[in-house]
Amino acid sequence: MARTRLVQVPVLTLATLAGTCAGLLGAASAAFAQEAKPWQLGLQPAATPVAERIHDFHDLLLVITIAIVVFVSLLLAWVMIRFNARANPTPSRTTHNTFVEVLWTVVPVMILVVIAIPSFRLLYFMDRAVTPEMTLKVTGHQWYWSYEYPDHGGVAFDSLMIPENELKPDQRRLLEVDNRAVVPVGTDIRVLLTAADVLHSWAVPALGIKTDTVPGRLNETWMRIERPGVYYGQCSELCGVNHAFMPVAVEAVSKPAFEEWVKSRKKAAARTPAVPPLLAGGEAPAAPGGVIR
Repeated sequence: MARTRLVQVPVLTLATLAGTCAGLLGAASAAFAQEAKPWQLGLQPAATPVAERIHDFHDLLLVITIAIVVFVSLLLAWVMIRFNARANPTPSRTTHNTFVEVLWTVVPVMILVVIAIPSFRLLYFMDRAVTPEMTLKVTGHQWYWSYEYPDHGGVAFDSLMIPENELKPDQRRLLEVDNRAVVPVGTDIRVLLTAADVLHSWAVPALGIKTDTVPGRLNETWMRIERPGVYYGQCSELCGVNHAFMPVAVEAVSKPAFEEWVKSRKKAAARTPAVPPLLAGGEAPAAPGGVIR
């Protein structure tokens, strides 16, 4: 497979509440750049239906957790005040209370049922697209990602982190890559994930995706990005010494812009000769930063 570098288009950035706006493939419309922010509290804004449901489920769990903490804290305070040695010098010798025992058994079961029903519905919704419009295949390597578009003439490329000493002023340290995975907005995309060597995990928080890539196995998930932008993530499975240096960058563009991007990738692949598997000295090609693939 030919390994080519995607030429980055200069972008104009503007501060917005949701993130940094960037030009996509020379388009005039602004788009969000979504990644973790310093001192950020809470989850990144959801960009897909899956992420929205994950946030809703998280909010439900937060309410249940707070209710349990408040109840237990009040119960402990009541016990310490009502049943201390000074307020209750003659303690009760009651050993069983059927009503209380039934209560502290039934109530946790009901709480678990309340959690389980939306949990199973969410897991089923996240599993796969019902009617996918395109497929994106992701392969994890030590330590970079490969992307394939089987529905678009076999477009394929590697995506490696840009070293810190090569970053441009508007690029993000440890998150920017030479080739972003470009996808169209408003499209149900089936994502197939595997690995070529060890376990990796393709995780993009704003898209609600965190799926392991396993050698010899094909995992599946899906996404439908609702708004244009660049969405960053990282490998979330300890995969070796350079685990921290294989970021994910997904760029969502309009459907016409995506078709133009596919055409440009095909033209670039036709002009670029294939990279030999080994250099003349018998060494494997080095990734940016001197990492041996």
